[in-house]
Amino acid sequence: MKLEEFEANYRNAMDETLNQLQTVVFLLSRVETQVGEISHSIQTLSKTVEEYINKNKIE
Repeated sequence: MKLEEFEANYRNAMDETLNQLQTVVFLLSRVETQVGEISHSIQTLSKTVEEYINKNKIE
């Protein structure tokens, strides 16, 4: 294998690996955002259910 061919293969492999890493970082960011949104939804739902239960206990 010539040096030029080795260099081209190396650069292509690095480009592909860096693109994959960038994609993973983006996906992780999306997951973190969705986890936060789900957490907020669960907290809101829990609060609503607790309020409903407490209101019905009084009546």
